[in-house]
Amino acid sequence: MACVLEAPLRMSVLSEVTASSRHYVDRLFDLDPQKVLQGVIDMKNAVIGNNKQKANLIVLGAVPRLLYLLQQESSSTELRTECAVVLGSLAMGTENNVKSLLDCHIIPALLQGLLSPDLKFIEACLRCLRTIFISPVTPEDLLYTDATVISHLMALLSRSRYTQEYICQIFSHCCKGPDHQTILFNHGAVQSIAHLLVSTSYKVRMQALKCFSVLAFENPQVSMTLVNVSVDGELLPQIFVKMLQRDKPIEMQLTSAKCLTSMCRAGAIRTDDPCIVLKTLPCLVRMCSKDRLLEERVEGAETLAYLIETDVELQRMASITDHLIVMLADYFKYPSSVSAITDIKRLDHDLKHAHELRQAAFKLYASLGANDEDIRKKIIETENMMDRIVNGLSESSIKVRLAAVRCLHSLSRSVQQLRTSFQDHAVWKPLMKVLQNAPNEILVVASSTLCNLLLEFSPSKEPILESGAIELLCSLTQSENLALRVNGIWALMNMAFQAEQKIKSDILRGLSTEQLFQLLSDSDVNVLMKTLGLLRNLLSTRPHIDHIMSTHGKQIMQAVTLILEGEHNIEVKEQTLCILANIADGTTAKELIMTNDDILQKIKYYMSHSNAKLQLAAMFCISNLIWNEEEGSQERQDKLRDMGVVDILHKLSQSSDPNLCDK
Repeated sequence: MACVLEAPLRMSVLSEVTASSRHYVDRLFDLDPQKVLQGVIDMKNAVIGNNKQKANLIVLGAVPRLLYLLQQESSSTELRTECAVVLGSLAMGTENNVKSLLDCHIIPALLQGLLSPDLKFIEACLRCLRTIFISPVTPEDLLYTDATVISHLMALLSRSRYTQEYICQIFSHCCKGPDHQTILFNHGAVQSIAHLLVSTSYKVRMQALKCFSVLAFENPQVSMTLVNVSVDGELLPQIFVKMLQRDKPIEMQLTSAKCLTSMCRAGAIRTDDPCIVLKTLPCLVRMCSKDRLLEERVEGAETLAYLIETDVELQRMASITDHLIVMLADYFKYPSSVSAITDIKRLDHDLKHAHELRQAAFKLYASLGANDEDIRKKIIETENMMDRIVNGLSESSIKVRLAAVRCLHSLSRSVQQLRTSFQDHAVWKPLMKVLQNAPNEILVVASSTLCNLLLEFSPSKEPILESGAIELLCSLTQSENLALRVNGIWALMNMAFQAEQKIKSDILRGLSTEQLFQLLSDSDVNVLMKTLGLLRNLLSTRPHIDHIMSTHGKQIMQAVTLILEGEHNIEVKEQTLCILANIADGTTAKELIMTNDDILQKIKYYMSHSNAKLQLAAMFCISNLIWNEEEGSQERQDKLRDMGVVDILHKLSQSSDPNLCDK
């Protein structure tokens, strides 16, 4: 039955289409080349600004025929050029139009067209390619499938201002990530595009600038090269600074600021260079003001967040420029009911994109508060800030949630705020909710924040424990994702610090011996160090040491032996010897060391080690084993004396290291 129904349905759709558009397509098949050319020109005029007509012509199969005519050697150059223009116009319609064009393999056909000697035809092909590549549905990799394409495009840069504009635009849209940056860099993009920054055409200058902003992003190789390139005797950073000036168009100011930001973050320009401190930073703060357009405010705030992310001086400077901290609070009130936007289209657009402002504000607050306690205090005292973060944690947009968690993480580095604002707003509740079910990138930041909320002075520690955090954190330690494993074990380590015995037992039960060994043999040294830190915190205070060693002693001693025998760095071995020293401090637990000759020999070996840290840690073990006031101390002393420990102590008392000597 379905088959019978299908044809009439399709016919009814086509019959509407056919009447108005069929003749355009029919004329493409005329035997007279002049009539075909006129048909293509008429089609061009019919589709300009008419999305319905574009869709109709695509449905009727105009695209394969236009591509055929474009590729025919027998077609006149004028016809081929007009075909490229119509295809470019069709591509300017909806994303579905672009998909239809891609399905007909338009890109190889247009790239082939670039080999023509005719400049007008080349420009038409490039304009169409530009329109297709800037569409979000076009895979960027299509530009890089044939190695000769990039070098040919570089060669075409010198042909006209249009080839310059379109090629730069194609590059800036198709350069996504280090692989693409490397390909363009190796094909001489920096040298080929640099002189376009002083072109007489604003569009060319702007597209060249955009090219540099994507080439230099997170790329030290490109950034270091850009610093030393000069055009007409002027270095590129100086050219970028000129483009930052207030009299230049906003998009030019913003894009130059992005170039200088990338160069600064890559280490090509110092953070205290006047071009950053006096030019780039103030320019980006200006972009955050409420009289700028939404996109400009978003891009300004995100670029500024990136610029100052790792530098405390830049963070301090930004925080006192133009009341930035207060200015960012407006990002959460936009667009307000009394908005000055009279353009309904603009208002509709901004309502749809208001979440981008919130995301950008959270990002910038996170960077501002990364290091300085006073700045964090100012941020938190900004109106309703904690409520805004809490709301941000449950927003539907994943990007806003991530930025809100980042902001919370940044502020959670403050001891003062953990004790006050974080407690007043019970921030841990929405944070635990976020941790229940979130993508990895959010989980990583949220679990880092949880690590801070579990520090011993944080009032949130207690309620977090009661809400089932141990189980959650133990499951994180089994993650494939390294950062999550580190954070899971780190949070457990913080949780175990000065904790009561029940919590310690719950942690050990939740982790299981098998998982503990898994973590102790993890290839990442961070995971190993945090796991040793956890063990050290679990094995503190005598009753706890004795209790844990009575239930897990055999496995823990096994793990210690394993690490002391393994190929590990000094810090790992030192931490392991400190765990042994804690065990030696137990009342019954120390017997596990005294009855293990292998471990005793290892302690003796580390007493004579070339590294003073390891010698000190080994001496702590001996000191705890021979403590006079404890039962059985005489027997332990005798055994150690027989092993030759006293002779080593005599030698160490002559040491030039005052710490060793005293111990």
